[in-house]
Amino acid sequence: MFMTPLIFHAIDFSASQVGSGLAVSALIGTVVRLLSGALLDRGIRCSWPVRVTTLLAITADCILIGADSYGGYLLGQLLLGCAAGLYWPAIELAVPLSCGSVPSGRGYALVRSADALGIGLGALIGTVASTFNSLRVVYAVEALCMGTVLVLISLQPLMDGPTVRELNVASVIEEKGVSAAPRAWLLPLLPVLGISIVATGILALQQSALPLDLVRGGVARPGLSESHSSALIALQLTLLVSLQWPVGRWLADRSVAFGLGLSLAGFSLGCGLIALSSLFETGTAIVLLALLPMAFAQAAFLPTATEAVIEETPPEHRGLAMALFSQCFAVSAIVAPLAGGALLDAQNNGVVLWLLMGSACLMMLPALRSLQPRYRSSTERKPSNPERITDAIAGPR
Repeated sequence: MFMTPLIFHAIDFSASQVGSGLAVSALIGTVVRLLSGALLDRGIRCSWPVRVTTLLAITADCILIGADSYGGYLLGQLLLGCAAGLYWPAIELAVPLSCGSVPSGRGYALVRSADALGIGLGALIGTVASTFNSLRVVYAVEALCMGTVLVLISLQPLMDGPTVRELNVASVIEEKGVSAAPRAWLLPLLPVLGISIVATGILALQQSALPLDLVRGGVARPGLSESHSSALIALQLTLLVSLQWPVGRWLADRSVAFGLGLSLAGFSLGCGLIALSSLFETGTAIVLLALLPMAFAQAAFLPTATEAVIEETPPEHRGLAMALFSQCFAVSAIVAPLAGGALLDAQNNGVVLWLLMGSACLMMLPALRSLQPRYRSSTERKPSNPERITDAIAGPR
């Protein structure tokens, strides 16, 4: 997705057209995410949504490789949105199911490191391809990767447990003193979701608005070529790959409020620097400086926010909670590209856009006060009945 704006900008798509395609992809993803989360809570195995994801993604890539009209671009994005909607709740729920005695925070740090490595390698391939004017090769690479995932998951399915509906919910509620009222579990989750919408909005703008901002140039900052713009994005992703594991591992032993606070501060600083870069002819150097706090913020946010969802949600609702969490990515991907594209088209620079996002991060800091670990992992819970051990997610065993 980081290369999509550059690919279709090269064939004279406007920022609004590129943003609307990404937004439509996110919109269909919102519906599919809720369906995926509800099915997971009802006991569907995590492997099946991932299998369907690979097939949808391969089809989308085949369409996007040859798309030269808005209709083809839109169809490809629709299929990618469906694929993402199925994938994220399933893969996020599979992480703690596969952790065993290892704390899920460390598991998420490791998975986010793998995500960062994959994205970084993809961006590197895109950068090399752009030097040969063959950016669309990234879709062929993605199709090959999805085919590999399909083979691997067929040989070694994701770890699954009994349906979470079989959990001894009453004992968990009694232990933590949490109300069992219907939908009461949503209220503690709202601060996490609010923070996530702002943070994922910045991630969406990094994919859609930032490449276009770099190519078009700022108030005084000269525009970059597509190859130089993609190189900067690849550099940021390389930083993310380098930081993801040490930052994620370090924050795994600290509170989620601390990790999310660092993330919001890093995003705010990075957005402020990108806005400032627009005002100087040597602003590209300031963009380079902004990449470090942005990469650190992303490395802090991704595993910490996912662990916060686990800590704030009772086990029997974690499938739907993961779907709602991944909806934050979808909502941001709908609103941010549209708003970002409109601001870029209207002002021909991203000063206001990045200042708004930096301010939004600071405004979310007070929401951190309400976060607390309401539900501990199974490795920390002493079962009341030694003969019947209950896993916090997978169910009784």
